[in-house]
Amino acid sequence: MGFSAAGGGSFSTGPKMNVTPLIDVLLVLIIVFMLVVVEQRPTGLEAQIPQPADPNDHRIPPPQRTIVIQIRRAKSGALDAQAATTQAQHPLVTINEEVVEWDRLRERLRDIFAIRVERVAYVEADDDIDFQDVADVIAMARTAGVDRVGLLTGDGKHVPMPG
Repeated sequence: MGFSAAGGGSFSTGPKMNVTPLIDVLLVLIIVFMLVVVEQRPTGLEAQIPQPADPNDHRIPPPQRTIVIQIRRAKSGALDAQAATTQAQHPLVTINEEVVEWDRLRERLRDIFAIRVERVAYVEADDDIDFQDVADVIAMARTAGVDRVGLLTGDGKHVPMPG
């Protein structure tokens, strides 16, 4: 950087800085930064393509992804006296076609969702079931570790329930 001390005329206010070398330095820095940015550009995303299943692989299959809790009105003809009084208070509950006693529902759901990453369950009930029973099943599912509960309608389409 050079300073010019020449010419002390009436318009001179003192030494002036020569900015031409500074502009050259800035241009060189801009070119260097442009080259560095071009070389650090990402090349793309790494994708994993699903592979076909190996027919010789005999590992345990993954658990079913969909858990459906069905609430049905119990048929009184097939139950004994003690079960009839219990079922009079609570409807028949099945989890994926497996009959579960009302008192053991929370424990069974906790066992099912202990090993699952996706904690989603669907509740399907008969039309003549009291909503209090459906709400109790949803509350048990939430305390057992279910993150999302969906309601299945009569036509088979589910409507997700928030919360």
